[in-house]
Amino acid sequence: MGVFVFQPLVLPLTAWPVARLAEQRLHPRTATRLLAGVAAVMAVCSTVGLGLVMVVGTAQLPGNPLPDGWSDPEVRAAVPYDEIVGKAAIPALSAVVVACGRTLWRHGRIRRRAHRALAGLPTTQIAVLPDDIPYAYALPGGRGCRVVVTRALLDCLERDERRALFAHERAHLTARHHRFLLAVQLAARANPFLRPLRTAVSYTAERWADEEAAQVVGSRRTVACAIGRAALVSRGTPVATLAGFAAAGPVPRRVAALLEPAPVVRRWPSLFTSVGLAAWTAAVGTAVSAMSSANSTVTMVLILHAATPL
Repeated sequence: MGVFVFQPLVLPLTAWPVARLAEQRLHPRTATRLLAGVAAVMAVCSTVGLGLVMVVGTAQLPGNPLPDGWSDPEVRAAVPYDEIVGKAAIPALSAVVVACGRTLWRHGRIRRRAHRALAGLPTTQIAVLPDDIPYAYALPGGRGCRVVVTRALLDCLERDERRALFAHERAHLTARHHRFLLAVQLAARANPFLRPLRTAVSYTAERWADEEAAQVVGSRRTVACAIGRAALVSRGTPVATLAGFAAAGPVPRRVAALLEPAPVVRRWPSLFTSVGLAAWTAAVGTAVSAMSSANSTVTMVLILHAATPL
């Protein structure tokens, strides 16, 4: 078991280079899937590692509910024992559980409130609100998926720009971007080292929807104009955690990307490029993290099962 139990806690650092390079060099669809997958696996592995450290480090503490056999000297010699680290793992793991639970509860509450706010409107795929504040967002919910937009924003856009708006939001719903965004949010709560991946996925998901909208409309410049115009008049969506049409942060980069040629779709970048090297490094780090967690878990189960009297 040894040092393997600690590796998943720091291996997310290997994904930092690809978080930035994927935004610039990969197709947004590929980047979103890659980064979300890496973040999810590494978050699970680091949480498992944190739990194992807690069990090992607290087995000899008085009053713990673990079997007496787990604190035998033979068991202590077979697994890494650090009482200080074990004690520190208790509040750390508790913080992870509370933060992830709070994120899930908040995400569900906001979606429920958003659906209740639309209860009196016709059950169409597009809900137009008579609101003086310009904003638009995609509201997931199984068969209740809808594009929500205010009349104030529609009045600010030209006809083709409205098509770009609706195509963008439908792309969010069709590709289920809310799942990718929720996954990286939970991953960042589980391990702070994964926060750069959360930021990157928030941007690449919007870029993915931009590219889908450009294909539907047939003009990248029209989508860029729609995003820029909406950003100038929009104050952001009042429904937090849901993808909005013109988030303030990445808008200049999104517009600049749309004014360039369409990105090339590659399933996996070549190793002999900077983004390819970063992607392979993140993949290796993810694989090592998964194997370390599996090795530590199996070893722990076997040792502690042998030490537990029937």
